[in-house]
Amino acid sequence: MQLDVVNSENKKVGSLDVKDEIFGGRVNTDLIWESVVHENAAKRRGTAQTKNRANVSGSGKKPWRQKGTGRARVGSSRTPLWRHGGTVFGPQPRSYDFALPRQVKRGALRAALAQKMNAGTLLVVDALTAGDVKTKEAAALLKRLGVTGKAVLVDVALDENLSLSIRNIPGIALVQSARLTARQVADAGHVVATRGALEKLQEALA
Repeated sequence: MQLDVVNSENKKVGSLDVKDEIFGGRVNTDLIWESVVHENAAKRRGTAQTKNRANVSGSGKKPWRQKGTGRARVGSSRTPLWRHGGTVFGPQPRSYDFALPRQVKRGALRAALAQKMNAGTLLVVDALTAGDVKTKEAAALLKRLGVTGKAVLVDVALDENLSLSIRNIPGIALVQSARLTARQVADAGHVVATRGALEKLQEALA
């Protein structure tokens, strides 16, 4: 499979060979789903907390004596059985992250990129750089490349001027190829990658 390589003016300047065994064949959407769930779970704050009987305010004194009153025995006015008492088995701060096999992560990214290739929304450029830190120029570059809506720009090493130029453009992200995830690819309408970034990705996913 061959992909066209274009410059900043969206003119073809070469081509890039990609392996069919990596980006071809059936797209495994189950792997993409697992990778997205894993990343969402890892980013979950997990700070929900309810107060148990040790945390609620109030006295821990025994309301009345154990025997002889005819009433039910009780040890504290903050028992979970009473109003204003503590919560039993409520949520406590925790991490929702879980281990995901490396092969699943790679397979998910491979499937996500293959999906973009099949849809024709993967664009390969010779370079992703910006001369000056100007949002207007970065927006013009994306417009020339035909990129609209959400997009992820992928390069081996990030250009600082370009990174500063696109930070005010909603839905546009600049990511290193070594840190690219299936969730970022699947969530983007377009993927713009440099020739070097796609070659690195092809080596890592082989």
